Amino acid sequence: MLHLQRKKALRWKTGSLILLAHICIIQISFAQERVINLYDHDTKPYYFGITLAGSMSRFHTEQHARFLADDSIYVAEPENSGGFGLGLLATMRLSDRFQFRFNPQLAFTARSIYYKRKYPDIDNLTDVKKPVESVIVSFPFQLKLQSDRIGNFRVYALTGVKADIDLASNARAKKAEDLVKIKKYDYGVELGLGFNFFFESFIFSPEIKLSNGLGNIHSRDKNLIYSSVFDKIQSRMIVFSIHIEG
Repeated sequence: MLHLQRKKALRWKTGSLILLAHICIIQISFAQERVINLYDHDTKPYYFGITLAGSMSRFHTEQHARFLADDSIYVAEPENSGGFGLGLLATMRLSDRFQFRFNPQLAFTARSIYYKRKYPDIDNLTDVKKPVESVIVSFPFQLKLQSDRIGNFRVYALTGVKADIDLASNARAKKAEDLVKIKKYDYGVELGLGFNFFFESFIFSPEIKLSNGLGNIHSRDKNLIYSSVFDKIQSRMIVFSIHIEG
């Protein structure tokens, strides 16, 4: 009987030690999860970063009255085009909830317009695609609204305005018979959503943003077959960005 009691006591002690070990492991895991990276970051008055961006852009068009009477162009439709950009990021703290952000970028894109002609062009084609290449320097000014920080994670929303300069603008091109002329300057509004992931030495922030131009960037020339069918052209863009902030 004494031998059996000793075995039971040993089993109970062993089970207790295993249970205690499990509790310790769980506590250590929870303690590790509660480690806050860059714990003093929210008190910084300002900080900086870099931006890598990919985009999907297109033109938003309105046909000119001439298009209905035109007997040479049946269809004129904008198409989606990809692009990429590089930028800098400067953020200034306004309060625990709000931040002001300046995110200048250099973006490369080639937006296209599809045409269906009644008569073939010089290449004997009736289906024609006209790419409009752009190198855009963009100056966005944004107001950022951020949530409470949950460990090393946070979500935020942003809204703002932008001013764009197209360095590849062809509005002044003289030999432009087959071009769609685009003005050099544009402005617009932006709306986005993003996430902050805090690491030991930096913040990783994926973000998606809608960027819509408000100005008419079409430099219409009634003598150009591909340009005269449009009255108004505006820019539309969806931008997916990765910000690395310090």
